Amino acid sequence: MWDYPRPPAVEPVTRRVRVVLAGVTVADSTAALRVLETSHPPNYYLPPGDVDHELVQATARRSFCEFKGLAHYWTVSAGGRVEQDVAWSYPQPSPGYRALADHVAFYAARMDECWVGDELATPQPGGFYGGWVTSEVVGPFKGVPGSMGW
Repeated sequence: MWDYPRPPAVEPVTRRVRVVLAGVTVADSTAALRVLETSHPPNYYLPPGDVDHELVQATARRSFCEFKGLAHYWTVSAGGRVEQDVAWSYPQPSPGYRALADHVAFYAARMDECWVGDELATPQPGGFYGGWVTSEVVGPFKGVPGSMGW
């Protein structure tokens, strides 16, 4: 992933991508997009129609990405659990990232299961970034102790 581009690239995912919290499937897609950025494991963005909107609620939290624009956050409630600000989306992404409009990305560390194909992804180290680590992603990654400011 050190050869991932900066600014980030967006590409379609050919494998099924699923997100599970408390045994409940929150999102399930065969049309996800992934964002590849230098020093980060990929983030997966699922189309709005592939997210169970009965389980997600918009929150007031916002953040700004220098590339993608203004992000809005979502809370997920499933199986008796509530995870605040566990997902984000870009309702009006910056030019060059319009394909991400309204797609939803999830922090792997805050969900119980994040699947890419038949592989259970592990969370990117640290709590700031939301990357999903699979066997095809080789570190080191931002997020581990001592990696801020790379």
